Amino acid sequence: MSAESPAAPGQFAHRRQQFRAWRGTRPFWAGLLVMTSGLPIMYFPYAHLKLGGLTIAMATTAGAGSLIIGVLLVVLGITLWFQKHVRTFAGIAAIMLGLVSLPVSNFGGFIVGFLLALFGGAMAVSWAPGVPPAEEPARQDTTGEGGSPETTDYDTTLLRPVNPVGEPNDLSGTSPVNGANGRHSAG
Repeated sequence: MSAESPAAPGQFAHRRQQFRAWRGTRPFWAGLLVMTSGLPIMYFPYAHLKLGGLTIAMATTAGAGSLIIGVLLVVLGITLWFQKHVRTFAGIAAIMLGLVSLPVSNFGGFIVGFLLALFGGAMAVSWAPGVPPAEEPARQDTTGEGGSPETTDYDTTLLRPVNPVGEPNDLSGTSPVNGANGRHSAG
């Protein structure tokens, strides 16, 4: 296949459907938020902002700590995508790293990284795998004559005896077989 040859018809739609199916079986958005939260936490302690001719250094003494927290958040985001069974651990770890980033790295990447880690971690903890839809049992044809549904008239349905054939009947007056139901019993 050369660079000039067009893609197979329907190839893009097929790949998009595959991605949607993959994304639906894992905490995708939680992983994306956690991964994105690591970027401002890593970036701001090493950034040099220029305002006109003035350079503002955002470097802190805990620059290495900010880098470690940011890298761990990115790794936790990737872990949420590819190891969905550790979602609870990764979510709690992302929340904890977001909280630690407040004092360590410029208020958690100027609150942006902190909030992304908080929401992403909460989404990861609360995500539950979906249950595949169960197949419904085949419905029986319950149509009567002429296509109308069959009905049961419960007022005219005969009651069968409770006791099997051959066993003595309960004559205490409370058996539904003899019709008393205990309404006329003295005891």
